[in-house]
Amino acid sequence: MKIFDSHTHLNDEAFWGNEQTYLDHARKLGVKATAQVGSNTVLNQRALELAEKYPHTYAIVGWHPEDAKDFHESERATLLEQLKNPKVVALGEIGLDYHWDTSPQKTQRRVFTEQIQIAQERNLPIAIHNRDAMEDTYEILKNASTHPIKGVMHSFNGNVAWMEKFLELGLNISFSGVASFKKTKEVHEAVRQVPLERIMVETDAPYLAPEPLRGKQNEPAYALYVLEALARHRDMDPDELAKATFENTCKLYGIENEEN
Repeated sequence: MKIFDSHTHLNDEAFWGNEQTYLDHARKLGVKATAQVGSNTVLNQRALELAEKYPHTYAIVGWHPEDAKDFHESERATLLEQLKNPKVVALGEIGLDYHWDTSPQKTQRRVFTEQIQIAQERNLPIAIHNRDAMEDTYEILKNASTHPIKGVMHSFNGNVAWMEKFLELGLNISFSGVASFKKTKEVHEAVRQVPLERIMVETDAPYLAPEPLRGKQNEPAYALYVLEALARHRDMDPDELAKATFENTCKLYGIENEEN
């Protein structure tokens, strides 16, 4: 089995300094490639360092909605330079988060829109964060200048109707440990109905550890348990689903699907 953890955070303080240990554990459980996702000055730089240091490790850089208030001209200039790095495969994670009030909603919407435009100008996919802002996230994406949009709804936690709307925009749908939780029935149904060629798997570690490890610190190795939960919902062979999600991730991120 060969799994691609399409969205994780070994650049987080929970892991920093011990990345090799976690990557070794991931490989033992079949997780052969990872995308390390940034969100601000520090985490973007760390994502790049990890991608440059470790094979089959890639970087996604951008400004998270919680950090949108700190995205000024100097940060924009730095981001533009970082996007030139060949190990950067997407711009993210970007989007809206109305759960926390660390950045004003108006600022979040402006920075989200600006980063979509940057990604489109560079023909890069985007990794989208959405929390308690489904309608505004959809409207901003819908009104983006170029369609279809290349990107992924990361850690999707909506229902089938919303999933279909984002699929229509051209986006992939990625599922995290949320899809393994017993009470997230709407997400289970979305897992069953998403087209096989548009589904991706992630951990979002150190957050959202899947069953049977819910409540513990998550890590890239546990993408295996997310993958197994998705396979159960779809009544699929896990190896077949792993192959499909690996190929989908490589296609979106523009990575050659090499043997790891």
